[in-house]
Amino acid sequence: MALTREERETFLAEPHIAAFAVDGEPGRAPLSVPIWYQYAAGGDVWIMTGLDSRKNRRIRAAGRFSLMVDRVEPTIRYVSVEGPVLDTVPATEKDLRELAARYLPAEKVDGYVAFASANHGEQVIVTMRPERWVSSDLGSV
Repeated sequence: MALTREERETFLAEPHIAAFAVDGEPGRAPLSVPIWYQYAAGGDVWIMTGLDSRKNRRIRAAGRFSLMVDRVEPTIRYVSVEGPVLDTVPATEKDLRELAARYLPAEKVDGYVAFASANHGEQVIVTMRPERWVSSDLGSV
């Protein structure tokens, strides 16, 4: 059963690990990897990735990407969202801290931010406007 707009936006706003997908290079399948993301119901989605990463190169070429999040308990539910890129800007430590705090226990955030700042290189924030949604809750199947 498809989710209502409110249900799908609320579900996407929860801290799920997303399956990110973007068009691949010629002769290759789409690039699909797990990724952290940020979203508030009714707003735009943003992800953080390396400035020189394959993800960022493919996003720039395609101009759009998709995210899919799911769960299996207490019911099988998923939301997939696709849309155009609105903006790409340099990431800040504040952005990194916000994203880390969404996914990690509070006591792990400082350590992760220090590690990522020292090891991940220059990062960017890519913002996407949700344009197409696919969602379902299969109930207690």
